[in-house]
Amino acid sequence: MSDPLVARMREFGTTIFAEMSALAVRTGSINLGQGFPDTDGPAAMLERAVTAIRDGFNQYPPGPGVPELRQAVSEHRKDHYGLAYDPDGEILVTVGATEAVAAAILALCGPGDEVIAFEPYYDSYAASVALAGAVLRPVTLRPVEGRFTFDPAELRAAVGPRTRAILVNSPHNPTGTVLTRAELEEIALLCHEHDLIALTDEVYEHLTFDGVEHIPLATLPGMRERTVMISSAGKTFSVTGWKTGWVCAPPELVRAVQTVKQFLTFTAAAPWQLAVAHGLRHELGWVSSLRADLQAKRDRLTAGLSAAGFEVYRPAGTYFVQTDIRPLGFTDGLALTRELPSLAGVVAIPTQVFYAHPERGSHFVRFAFCKKDEVIDEAVSRLTRLGEAGTAPA
Repeated sequence: MSDPLVARMREFGTTIFAEMSALAVRTGSINLGQGFPDTDGPAAMLERAVTAIRDGFNQYPPGPGVPELRQAVSEHRKDHYGLAYDPDGEILVTVGATEAVAAAILALCGPGDEVIAFEPYYDSYAASVALAGAVLRPVTLRPVEGRFTFDPAELRAAVGPRTRAILVNSPHNPTGTVLTRAELEEIALLCHEHDLIALTDEVYEHLTFDGVEHIPLATLPGMRERTVMISSAGKTFSVTGWKTGWVCAPPELVRAVQTVKQFLTFTAAAPWQLAVAHGLRHELGWVSSLRADLQAKRDRLTAGLSAAGFEVYRPAGTYFVQTDIRPLGFTDGLALTRELPSLAGVVAIPTQVFYAHPERGSHFVRFAFCKKDEVIDEAVSRLTRLGEAGTAPA
């Protein structure tokens, strides 16, 4: 039988996260690839989920989400960003931010429409655009003075008559950059000039370091009206397996996204929603401690990677450190990460898979630092073998 998969999805195949996590299990390597913590979230929030299950919250919740969570999200947006969203009509609970992104693109973009995204980008973006029959227009982030940023001229050049939306991820996975107000103003100006919808992936909103501020694009003048603001509980509360996310947007945009979402998953699991509502209201002190802990882990891993010979880009947010492998004598990140378990007993992610132009990222490799200190230390110890080897894999 010929390949039954529709043509527009054949280029995607198995995600790099699944491939590398399976490689870690198969080889017994330390997994610094996929971004999941090796510790759980706040105990009281976990217990709230258990209580919800025992109390019978095990059937379909309302399609837009449990009212308690929608209200908690509304309060959170107001308290942290000064953004007022009506919990009844401007907030939609989704199965993680990944579903929110997919449902938004499917709802708002049709065949031939164009979606701008900054590369390297999270891998689901390109797949969601392909599912919609739309066209991805990448704008490349490049290192400038130690952080990844974009060229405003390149961003402007990416806009065409069919451009419908721009996908903005900040804090940014996989580079760890946090967009500045000036950079966001460039994006906002373009949205106003060309009547674009902004889809903002803000799942790392609370995980910024060194006092760097996360600024939601929707807070800029005139942007709330044209922004689909997406976030989730997974990274904020170290419960990535709960897959509980949300969309905040004007009513007409929420209705559009929900129209698609209802035929993808209909609704999200009730117990986690109740627990996340508790988290947003009572556990943000725990999140502050998490942020400080992650900053220390970032410093621990970046110091070790630098000592091992990598060129390291110090991230301002997220779980991830971006490295340049060329000082170690390697040029192909995909080849290196597939050989890394045998070379050093560590698994990482080749950044080039997140590019529409893979050659622009072939020398970058991403490492996750959301791990226990002893795991980071052992991984760094093993990675020093690369510097000692000094030659690329065959």
